[in-house]
Amino acid sequence: MTFPSSKTRRALVCAVLATTSVWAQAQSLVMSSTTSTEQSGLFAHLLPAFKKASGLDVKVVALGTGQALDMARRGDADVVFVHDKVAEDKFVADGFGIQRLPVMYNDFLLIGPKADPAGVKGKDIVAALAKLSAGGAAFVSRGDKSGTHAAELRFWKMANLADKKGSGYKECGCGMGPALNIAASSGAYVMADRATWLNFKNRADLAILVEGDQRLFNQYGVMVVNPAKHAHVKRADAQKFVDWITSAAGQGVIADYKIGGEQLFFPNAGK
Repeated sequence: MTFPSSKTRRALVCAVLATTSVWAQAQSLVMSSTTSTEQSGLFAHLLPAFKKASGLDVKVVALGTGQALDMARRGDADVVFVHDKVAEDKFVADGFGIQRLPVMYNDFLLIGPKADPAGVKGKDIVAALAKLSAGGAAFVSRGDKSGTHAAELRFWKMANLADKKGSGYKECGCGMGPALNIAASSGAYVMADRATWLNFKNRADLAILVEGDQRLFNQYGVMVVNPAKHAHVKRADAQKFVDWITSAAGQGVIADYKIGGEQLFFPNAGK
């Protein structure tokens, strides 16, 4: 019996590894998404169900919405799952996304010290921000062009305080979890999404102070990155994720995700 030479064996091993690598890449896709979907624990709950249904792995890169969209513009993602409708619509209008579809919603909250030294507690986010500005209260802004940051800036604008946020206003340029940590350690106010707040453990004496204002509505959308801009985009696989997350099955998995019996996201695809 003739055995292959060591050189031939190495060549065969390299060929197998290359084939395996290509196969593995074909069985996965990259999603740029928000820190809120990641830090809330949603993806740890959601993606195993998607893999079971499709056989596909999803690599999530969690960034602020603005950064997630920029990543997709560069062609570094196959699908985008974020929460800033104005920015998402522009992404599609500019030809980088094929179609934006609504997936789910929850709401934003104003978090702050339980003692509420600025006296903002209530349902009116605009009135609350006016009090924070007038009193120079410590406020931690994400300052990272995320969906939460974009919403916060809209609320300051509604209050006619876009340039008068108060002496205590500071930007951290960080994700939702780190911003909450800073607020917890410094007794500051902060805007947060409900899902990340419910999954946040290091609350210190922080509490929800403003909620229930219809203006705090927080919608999430999903888009396949347009292969006309970047030919390597895995459109078919990305479309499988979009089809699944907006289907009855995917929407049911979202609705089932709860912490302490409280639902974090509310599916609304097709509405």
